[in-house]
Amino acid sequence: MLSLFHRKRRQPAADLRTGPSELLQPQPVSILLATPRRQKLLDHIWERTSLSRTQFSLLYLAPLERYAELVQQFPASESHHHAYPGGMLDHGLEIVAYALKLRQSHLLPVGMKPEEQAAQAEVWTAGTAYAALLHDIGKIAVDLYVEYADGSLWHPWHGALQQPYRFRYREDREYRLHSAAAGLLYNQLLDRRILDWLSQHTDLWAALLYVLAGQYEHAGILGELVIRADQASVAQDLGGDPGKAIAAPRHTLQRKLLDGLRYLLKEEFKINQPQASDGWLTQDALWLVSKTVSDKLRAYLLSQGIDGIPSNNTALFNILQEYGIAQPTSDGKAIWKATVTSDTGWEHSFTFLKLSPAAIWDGSDRPEAFTGRVQPELGAEDTAGSGPVTESSVIDETLPVGNAARNPIAPQKGLDDLGGLLDLLEETETQDDPAVQIPPHTEALSETADSASPAEPSHAPSGEHFMEWLRTGVRTRKLIINDAKALVHTVNGTAYLISPGIFQRYTQEHPQVAALAKAEQLSAWQWTQKRFEKLGLHRKQTNGLNIWTCEVKGPRKSRRVHGYLLSDMQTLFDEVMPDNPYLKASD
Repeated sequence: MLSLFHRKRRQPAADLRTGPSELLQPQPVSILLATPRRQKLLDHIWERTSLSRTQFSLLYLAPLERYAELVQQFPASESHHHAYPGGMLDHGLEIVAYALKLRQSHLLPVGMKPEEQAAQAEVWTAGTAYAALLHDIGKIAVDLYVEYADGSLWHPWHGALQQPYRFRYREDREYRLHSAAAGLLYNQLLDRRILDWLSQHTDLWAALLYVLAGQYEHAGILGELVIRADQASVAQDLGGDPGKAIAAPRHTLQRKLLDGLRYLLKEEFKINQPQASDGWLTQDALWLVSKTVSDKLRAYLLSQGIDGIPSNNTALFNILQEYGIAQPTSDGKAIWKATVTSDTGWEHSFTFLKLSPAAIWDGSDRPEAFTGRVQPELGAEDTAGSGPVTESSVIDETLPVGNAARNPIAPQKGLDDLGGLLDLLEETETQDDPAVQIPPHTEALSETADSASPAEPSHAPSGEHFMEWLRTGVRTRKLIINDAKALVHTVNGTAYLISPGIFQRYTQEHPQVAALAKAEQLSAWQWTQKRFEKLGLHRKQTNGLNIWTCEVKGPRKSRRVHGYLLSDMQTLFDEVMPDNPYLKASD
């Protein structure tokens, strides 16, 4: 019987497609990953993890190096995407970078309490990277025929290639078989400690196994992240638009808006009250007070790490109408004006969004209808939209701002030819507009904080609550740092807070600030800014001013931004972070 294992395998000819006939020399990882493009991708992967170099090396770089050593010069496909020597390695790095970028927009695991999401943040980030990296690894086991110079066969479960080799594609390969074959190679890339760590988290472990088995329909958000990242990488290689591929499908935002409304109606909104209420449910419609629903829906979605929600109420109303959530008036507008009359004789007019109750509740969950009356007025004007929130101080998204101390490769001439891939990862676009000057803040607002104001409870809006929110946002990656759209950066050995952007973001998540600010005749962000300054956590200039100007310089454009430097970096971060090389503070 043992002789069966030593029979010389006859090389099939008819079932193979021609590959490189010359022998290829196995390359060490140090050479495979040394190209500027691959180093830049590794840097982007590091930036998305928020880990030290040592931690990153153990959890990410080691599996990536083992992947590179295993796939060598293999293409990712024969004639489709990344169909060139080394294409599989490029595709692997790209999809991990894309997947981690997408992961930043989600608090995972979905539906868990914030403290649990914070505790599991890193394992879900790592699981996302592993799912992306491993999703196609089975191809080298079932799609390729690989042999050494002496005609002996190589299989990936033998370990890394040790001798000169050649490969061909199998003509009779089954397209979906590589998903089933991925399980053959888990242990080649992920060591026992990593697998032990992942398997302790039941939801993640199940989703990861489903992805690697090709059963994306059972993998939930993890499957969605891998699919979209894969589409972006493929689009990039085939000359398409990776931005469109990576963008969330329309139905995804629609679902999040509906889920947000359902949560608010279940947990926060009061409806059918005999007097003032958040909304009223009649037999045929749900009437929600427009300003209340816009402020609270935006705050809830931002608190869940969902970006891209318009800060302008009218724009948000238009999205709700576009997605069919809000029903239009007879003249096509989203806002209705109606008068509510209760059985007790109380009467008041409001501006409303009108929704279908069936979109919110199943039949058994639907509350009792309002016993009074909601009478819409014909021809009502849209009076509920609030003015836009100014975000002129947010760093221009056309600038390639990145965490440069985490960038082992200095910016090099010639990297611009990476095209859409790195531009998308850096949130950059080529534009020729002149730098926009940002008007300096009025220091009077900064210096006239009322020191006699009583301390506020930690759960209510206050300076302390703002800092607690800021620290939690950074640690859970709900607030990204050192990115083109980030509101927090590392400058001069400490944290730099973009103003007024960071205060506007806080007030969007906490609309109750508006009422407190109104009493002091301030805007909500100015009220928050004053409370922050009272804490005395920021570094002042030699002339006593609070606001520092930063020059932001990139290969395409430069501009100035304004903000606060914290006195101590560890007020915000658990460890010392390297400076962002694209920002330089000036007096």
